[in-house]
Amino acid sequence: MSVLFTPARLGGLVVPNRFVRSATAERMADENGHPRDALSELYRALAVGGVGLIISGHLYVDAGGKCHPEMTAIDDDDLIASLAEVVAVVHEAGGRIAAQINHGGAQCSRDTVPEAVAPSDIVADYIPQPARALTEAEIARVIRAYAESARRARAAGFDAVQLHGAHGYLINQFLSPFTNRRTDEWGGNLARRMRFLREVCRAVRSAVGPDTPVFIKLGVVDAVDGGLTLDEGLQVVAELESMGLDGVELSGGIGGRRDFNSRMRIRHPEDEAYFRAFAKAARERTRLPIMLVGGLRSRQVMEDVVTSGDADFVSMSRPLICEPDLPKRFQAGQGRAACISVNRCWPQGPGEGIACRCGVQRD
Repeated sequence: MSVLFTPARLGGLVVPNRFVRSATAERMADENGHPRDALSELYRALAVGGVGLIISGHLYVDAGGKCHPEMTAIDDDDLIASLAEVVAVVHEAGGRIAAQINHGGAQCSRDTVPEAVAPSDIVADYIPQPARALTEAEIARVIRAYAESARRARAAGFDAVQLHGAHGYLINQFLSPFTNRRTDEWGGNLARRMRFLREVCRAVRSAVGPDTPVFIKLGVVDAVDGGLTLDEGLQVVAELESMGLDGVELSGGIGGRRDFNSRMRIRHPEDEAYFRAFAKAARERTRLPIMLVGGLRSRQVMEDVVTSGDADFVSMSRPLICEPDLPKRFQAGQGRAACISVNRCWPQGPGEGIACRCGVQRD
């Protein structure tokens, strides 16, 4: 049997195989952040299709961190019931699901927040609007918001919680010297830039207790000049276990305007697993389970990633938008995902949600 279909642990959670649905912005919530029925159906298809662990699209922990319209919320106790309904659908289909919690910081749309915030004042061509520096009181409030959101995730029945610390969102912004130019205890050297993440981890762990798996999607290097270096990112990786985390999904950090975190036209095995070098380096710095995301398309490459020990899980987003049953297709003998990486998954208007729009023919 292929190693891809063997179980593995994430903290106290046993995942039945090595396939992880990496989070994406589904845009399937109403104006108040309540999930629409389409989100439950999307997750049901992934569970039935054999995905071992579904990571939800990012859920905003605070109204000031809502990244875009139709983003699902987890910032109020009134949301617990509707989120529990989504989780129940996954569990009824035999699946497991983690809640990815996030604050967009500087990467919040003008359509969703009147004023964006960040570790420091930021004006950059890749962010939707200028952002102002958080006060210390606001930092404390945001940390509490992460903790309260994790508590709600547990109350709703999610199997795990993932912190979004990649792709230029708030945790990534605190880690990066490009966006964190503070001169107080929240900025400066890497240890101080890690303080926000450390405090978020402490607060979240206190909120969910010792048994709920908590892990992170971490951008280990930025693609902007003056950003987080790979050496610094690996130092962060080395500290994650001491922060009480149970695993790490490795990805990229601030991409700016570059095609860095979601590369296009992955047509050949040599184009795949474009963050694999990060996983190799991270394996030397941590004992935690590693999830690898980034351009994985063929079963052969995925098997090699896991059997080599570079990662314990393979994470995908776009291929599972195209084929939510891809794990079962691989088990039946299909060798490669149908996804051709044209990046036409994203909705063009309200109410559409993510869907494959590349014209791929599937049986």
